[in-house]
Amino acid sequence: MKPIPVTPETTAVARRVVWFESPEEALADPVRFLAYAMARATHEDMKTIRHYVADAEFVEALDKAPPGIIDRRSWAYWNSKMGRYPAPPEPKRQLG
Repeated sequence: MKPIPVTPETTAVARRVVWFESPEEALADPVRFLAYAMARATHEDMKTIRHYVADAEFVEALDKAPPGIIDRRSWAYWNSKMGRYPAPPEPKRQLG
């Protein structure tokens, strides 16, 4: 996946969506950032993100999403939005 550029707009979104770390840290891992965005971003935030992220990259982020970030409802919504219905199983934590 290509990096999400650090711009004033993406920085503002990252600050709201991944509030517990710097925007630069959040944007440095696009898969993880998109997982948080799919669970927590507003419609306006997503409009900004969609300027930089193609559908194929959203699908990649869904396929590689860390477990425990995207809630069940958001998982179903974003998979459906990307043409994947029914949604594949949610990411599971691996023990051991």
